Amino acid sequence: MMENVDINKRPDPDQILVDIANYVSNYEVSSSEAYDTASYCLMDTLGCGLLALRFPECTKLLGPLVPGTVVKNGARVPGTNYEMDPVKAAWDIGCTIRWLDFNDTWLAAEWGHPSDNLGGILAVADYISRVNIDNGKKPLLMQDVLTAMIKAHEIQGVLALENAFNRVGLDHVVLVKVATTAVVSKMLGATNEQIIAALSQAWVDGQSLRTYRHAPNAGSRKSWAAGDATSRGVRLAMLTMQGEMGLPSVLTTPVWGFNDVSFDGKAMEIKQNYASYVMENVLFKISYPAEFHAQTAVECALKLHPQVRGRFEEIDKIVLTTQESAIRIISKVGALNNPADRDHCLQYMVAIGLGFGELTAEHYEDSFHSNHPIIDKLRDKMEVEEDKRYSQEYLDSDKRSIANAIQIFFKNGEKTEKVAIEYPVGHRRRRQEGIPLLEQKFYANLQTRFPEWRCEKIAQVCKEQLTNTPVNEFMELLVC
Repeated sequence: MMENVDINKRPDPDQILVDIANYVSNYEVSSSEAYDTASYCLMDTLGCGLLALRFPECTKLLGPLVPGTVVKNGARVPGTNYEMDPVKAAWDIGCTIRWLDFNDTWLAAEWGHPSDNLGGILAVADYISRVNIDNGKKPLLMQDVLTAMIKAHEIQGVLALENAFNRVGLDHVVLVKVATTAVVSKMLGATNEQIIAALSQAWVDGQSLRTYRHAPNAGSRKSWAAGDATSRGVRLAMLTMQGEMGLPSVLTTPVWGFNDVSFDGKAMEIKQNYASYVMENVLFKISYPAEFHAQTAVECALKLHPQVRGRFEEIDKIVLTTQESAIRIISKVGALNNPADRDHCLQYMVAIGLGFGELTAEHYEDSFHSNHPIIDKLRDKMEVEEDKRYSQEYLDSDKRSIANAIQIFFKNGEKTEKVAIEYPVGHRRRRQEGIPLLEQKFYANLQTRFPEWRCEKIAQVCKEQLTNTPVNEFMELLVC
């Protein structure tokens, strides 16, 4: 009698959705290290966005969908004069943050950039604050932004620890969408049930394919994909607050659920509670705008630059030793067709470091590449090999190393030492060394957009009075 029908009994929500909602609603962040790191993360992330405004390929994508539109109490985009609805503002902030591949990173079974969520968080916080003031209420404080950042980092990072979405061809921005949806729903006043409903919408959405990050299709979409994801999180949160229903077993329902359709039929694994682990251990890209698996490789290359300068034609081979993840996602040969292709090529980044003794965003541009044939000549001499220990310690929760080594062999039989670096300067193990450099990076990025007096004011607020500053006042400092 029941063979040809579905049993239409509404299930309880999936436990993953419940746990995230409970964390967002009820967990009190008490870690001073997490808040300190979040403040540096905010500075670094904003600086990356401001630096991206120097690049026309980025700025052409910004602004209201209908040119000239200004939204009352709209969210602002740092470094611009745009005032837009929070969905498009989140897209723009997220796009600028990610454009140069220079913001923070999280590496585990899945990779990603948790500060991408700042696009949605900052846009919604500014919008709420301006509306509140208009209605005689208090604005949010930057402390609220930092708390939302810590929780978004934690959601994205913990989901990434054991679950490799890249293995099934999905891009890590799915986790940006999920994390933004969760924390923005809470910022908008959602109940636990509403947060669960909004999260279900994020999972049921069609998810981005990783193809725009890999040969032969690597392209500029990878630079705005996270902005798209964080803005989608805002949109889904706002839809839910308007009464849109959820889909409680979106992950686990047979045949039609996310696990069966998009995750090879596997259940996602969550092996630790949500707290503040991810923010405390996040990786900063301090020195180079480079995909993070290559950060230590570039550092090795710069150490070797004085030994090879002027001897490029004498080089027989360059041996790069790295981890499995770097081999899988950024090791490639052949023509590199655009800046996005180049900043995801291990060999290209190493060639720049060896050849020029530095690496900046400008080194990826077509005009630079076409004028320096030595880059491809050096790439052609490179051999890439895996060190199993590097791969194992990359996944070790107590180490989280991102190791690379380079050794150069000359045609006359000479060779350099094998230069190996296991932890980049942005790693938690090098925080004491890294934070002063991060502050210098932030100030230099401010100087690309603002007069000196404004740079000094912004830096002072960030260092001395950030947590108690109203969000709307902070955003006013960043408007051009």
